[in-house]
Amino acid sequence: MSRLALVAVGVAAAVVLAGCAAPRPLPTPTPTPSETVGPTGDGVLRIGTLFPMSGDVSFIGPAMVAAVEIAVRDINAAGGVLGEPVEVFYRNSGASSDDRLETAFAELVEREVDVVIGPASSALAERLIPLAEAADVTVISPAATYPTVRSAAPQGVFFRTIPAYDQQATAIVRAVADDGGQSVALITTGDALGFSFELAVRAALEQEGMRLSSIEQLDAATNVDRLAFSVTGGEPDAVILATGTPLAEQNAAVLAALIERGAAPEQLWLTAQNLADYSESVEAGLLEGVSGVLEGADASEQFITRLRQSDPFLRTFRYAPETYDAVVLAALAAAVADDDGGLSIARTLTLAAGDGVPCASFGECIEVLSTEPAIDYEGLSGPLTLDEAGDVVEGDLGLYRYTAENVAERVGVLPIVAR
Repeated sequence: MSRLALVAVGVAAAVVLAGCAAPRPLPTPTPTPSETVGPTGDGVLRIGTLFPMSGDVSFIGPAMVAAVEIAVRDINAAGGVLGEPVEVFYRNSGASSDDRLETAFAELVEREVDVVIGPASSALAERLIPLAEAADVTVISPAATYPTVRSAAPQGVFFRTIPAYDQQATAIVRAVADDGGQSVALITTGDALGFSFELAVRAALEQEGMRLSSIEQLDAATNVDRLAFSVTGGEPDAVILATGTPLAEQNAAVLAALIERGAAPEQLWLTAQNLADYSESVEAGLLEGVSGVLEGADASEQFITRLRQSDPFLRTFRYAPETYDAVVLAALAAAVADDDGGLSIARTLTLAAGDGVPCASFGECIEVLSTEPAIDYEGLSGPLTLDEAGDVVEGDLGLYRYTAENVAERVGVLPIVAR
């Protein structure tokens, strides 16, 4: 959610002048005109996709393509956008190690797309954003979670339908607080992602009136026994392990060392970066009771059936609900703006999932708009409330718990809510 993030805060300083002279009248500030966006569309909403169809994560691409196909069919069956059917063009984003993204995006621009759904990678999103800004194209990612993407999108053309990685920190701290915990220890990495997670943990602890008992950094050279001794010495009520998959061996060793030092499995929390299968790497039953979170909604059986109708050979349904919602939000934003242009969609996208009348499909939302001024699209992936930065601020994370086989099993959801 929640949901860690590198946050730049601007502070305005006020200077008060005092003296013996008679006070001078305060100047009246000149209002700054708000930026307006004129219609830029041509009457047809064109959507381009950039999903991984090659590379290490290509297995998630087909379900995302199928989700777009279903969403476009649903939108067009409900009358399309502004009375015209939506058009869609599919392209391979490639991997972060190649240059397919730039070529694919240029092809989409030639097709005059207004919105791009994707990419799935945060690294690719950071590369895409300046290109999208230059082309006046809105980008909605169903899977790019790194908070560092925010700093690459100052012009407001990037949005996501999945909680950012730092939202996980907020959700975990709140869950610990709700269980009566008063302190948290954090184990993270020394990179930008780790630092952003630390910032989010500190902010959440301050909001909950809790304390950070210790913070440790993990890398390939860390002495895990010494780290575990330091963490457990502070007697925290919970320990959050927010590292990453490149440290898989160290993650397993740290978990084992923490439990050996007296930490109860129920005190340990894993983030999406290390919520892995530890059945072969630690002693059987060791992690039973450890909790973890993972972004991404579970696809319903009904939705899975529809996805398989589009592609019978799907191996996973990960990010499909978020992809479907991204397409519907883009279409609703165009309807709210009464314009299919990318800049207009960027301006009204947060309104489509705002504080209006709740609705759960494109057709239902369009019907609501016929009588009401505002809507609140609640999609397949959750409530989907977005802030001005384009991030999900109200939604759900998957809540997992480790079994006796040291495998994480989904047991529910952990809400991301503003307090």
